[in-house]
Amino acid sequence: MELIDGKKVADQIKAEIAAEVTQRVADGKKRPHLAAVLVGHDGGSETYVAHKVKACEQCGFDSTLIRREADVTEQELLEIVKELNENPDIDGYIVQLPLPGHIDEQRIIEAIDPRKDVDGFHPVNVGRMSIGLPCFVSATPAGIVELLRRYGIETRGKHCVVLGRSNIVGKPVASLLMQKAAPGNCTVTVCHSATPDLKDHCRRADIIIAALGQPGFVTADMVKPGAVIIDVGTTRVPDPSKKSGFRLCGDVDFENVAPLCSHITPVPGGVGPMTICSLMSNTLLAASDKVY
Repeated sequence: MELIDGKKVADQIKAEIAAEVTQRVADGKKRPHLAAVLVGHDGGSETYVAHKVKACEQCGFDSTLIRREADVTEQELLEIVKELNENPDIDGYIVQLPLPGHIDEQRIIEAIDPRKDVDGFHPVNVGRMSIGLPCFVSATPAGIVELLRRYGIETRGKHCVVLGRSNIVGKPVASLLMQKAAPGNCTVTVCHSATPDLKDHCRRADIIIAALGQPGFVTADMVKPGAVIIDVGTTRVPDPSKKSGFRLCGDVDFENVAPLCSHITPVPGGVGPMTICSLMSNTLLAASDKVY
């Protein structure tokens, strides 16, 4: 069994990005500039955005954090989006999800200029990705594909089971792995809450991508020997032994599943670092005008 070290790969990629940014600046070009809009004080979102700000420093980017309280109106948020769309100094930006219940998330996403949509959530980017055109690919699926590439994991002709059908992970990663590309050329099965015989599907899989948000869902009896396991889950589970009072738990029963696998990602330290890294890659692409 080989552990897929997402932190190690992410550090390598950030170093590559930083070198390219240094060269850009030496050539008289502007530093890439990433902005983030954070509404409210959700613990997970606070941590995630803090990691993004740190990653910008590591990559040599400029960064801007725009904060608003949870009672911000939808119209006020749309005005912020409009200002970011029109600001020539901002290459890309994200509106951190989830948003408060009184705000229509989809309306906010669709208001973002696709050319600055480094989260890859706008329907234009989703549509372009689905037919293989240049686009900003959502960060977590892009990170998963990059891990497969850098670890030399064969995907051509393999059977991949994706557990989960979210717009953020499940659907886009299934689309990417079906593409005529490397990694890609998989036969993909997407399983979800309405899938009968889900365990049987998993037992036939060469690659399982678990993105359900259900701690320990994938158990040893669902995994065939030699399978590749990509665990996207990051659920906070109470743990009084930790200073934070919680620990991150993946969707896979790591202790019992890992001995069966050829490759597996840990939680934390697997897919998570790659998500932020992919956001940095998208921002560099936006600054370089290599997509649109």
